[in-house]
Amino acid sequence: MIRMARAEDIPAILEIYAPYVWNTTFTFEYTIPTVAEFSARFADISKQFPWLVWEENGKVLGYAYASAPFTRAAYQWCAEPSIYLSEEIQGKGIGRKLYLTLEELLKQQGYRVLYALITQENLPSLAFHEKLGYTPIAQLPDCGWKFDRWLGVVWMEKRQNFVDSPSNAPIPIGDIVNSDQKLADILAILSLP
Repeated sequence: MIRMARAEDIPAILEIYAPYVWNTTFTFEYTIPTVAEFSARFADISKQFPWLVWEENGKVLGYAYASAPFTRAAYQWCAEPSIYLSEEIQGKGIGRKLYLTLEELLKQQGYRVLYALITQENLPSLAFHEKLGYTPIAQLPDCGWKFDRWLGVVWMEKRQNFVDSPSNAPIPIGDIVNSDQKLADILAILSLP
């Protein structure tokens, strides 16, 4: 099931994230953040943005969240979603459910443009985002160095909530989802478990 992440989920989230850092170029981090570092990251991000987990039988097996891709005020209607799944649930449609829920929450908050920055060799992620309506808008060749080689990034974009002149800045996630029931109502609208 999909639910909002909690601080006590951080060790399980780090367990999912660690193999991506150690074994792939899908993240440009070199080392696993400590629980304290990741807890601070989680607390900062989740003040404004959604952070979801996929849980089965009491075990967190995947997570998706969004953050700010830029810091200047004029960019405040942009968000950068990210997703990480444990190996055992990859290819089962769970990532799609998490991402669609994340996108709906961002839409309800008032975010207009979603950006995904994906390592060029991460073909599954590129295909996943394309199926969800993201389009490539830029390529950043050889901009990251990991595992003793240069890596390029594809910048993909999805537009939602088109408004010529927004009347308000995006609202914090806590104003949209303030209970498990509210998230269940949103999932029901999306026809997701």
